[in-house]
Amino acid sequence: MMKCFPETGHPMDSLQTSAAALGLFYSRRALDNPDYIRHAVVRLLAKIPTMVAAANSMRSGNDPVQPNDSLDYAANFLYMMTERRPYELQAKIFDTCLTLHAEHTINASTFSAMVTASTLTDPYAVVASAVGTLAGPLHGGANEEVLLMLEQIGSVENVRGYVEECVSNKQKIMGFGHRVYKVKDPRAVILQGLAEQLFEQEGEDPYYKIALEIEKIVEEKYGHKGIYANVDFYSGLVYRKLGIPSDLFTPLFAIARVAGWLAHWKEQLGVNRIFRPTQEYKGLHDQPYISLDERV
Repeated sequence: MMKCFPETGHPMDSLQTSAAALGLFYSRRALDNPDYIRHAVVRLLAKIPTMVAAANSMRSGNDPVQPNDSLDYAANFLYMMTERRPYELQAKIFDTCLTLHAEHTINASTFSAMVTASTLTDPYAVVASAVGTLAGPLHGGANEEVLLMLEQIGSVENVRGYVEECVSNKQKIMGFGHRVYKVKDPRAVILQGLAEQLFEQEGEDPYYKIALEIEKIVEEKYGHKGIYANVDFYSGLVYRKLGIPSDLFTPLFAIARVAGWLAHWKEQLGVNRIFRPTQEYKGLHDQPYISLDERV
């Protein structure tokens, strides 16, 4: 089925479709059966990274690289991407990235997963709905947007002008600000350190100095408002140094976050009540009916 996907499609669209399709192959629903729940969790944890790597290979006209059972979870994904065993630092850094992204309270994609789970549908639909939400640039897609921003700026000398133009036009600067943190995102601190470890071994990324300058100027202008670098600001630089294409950054987020989504799914099953928010109407009242042929 995945071989029929268009090569120009975004990997997140491929992942959402593939995750939903798993429900066709494992359609039995037994949400009161602990064995069914465990098998579904393990299956999704295993197959999501395999599907991301396979989609990346097939869009280049290559056959998917089969998983290598002698490697651990993080190293196996990097192996399926390149058919080469990653060296120890690469595997360790990617494993840390997966841990950092695995869970972060009730964010948009987790909320989507919980709403879908509350209808007692299958876990594959739950994960597919979360993947669709994660794809947006205001959520998981932000790290890809950060690299596009760095590329657009081009040099350290252009940073201040770019930031000031964003400020004057009230445009969002990608990779900054968080609904919870009013300090620098602690995950961003760790990811910046991981990036520097990779740079020491493989050479610095030319975008890194641009990123440092952006962070410095944004803190000058917005630090008093509690706007600092978030998890997306440095994660793209890490993935870029690992040789991963930028349009796979958000699927990597999904590989990590599926663990958190499934944890919430399991918890939701134990205390389930369908999500049905109320809505307060604030529009006009007592309006006369106007027939269709009289409307402008």
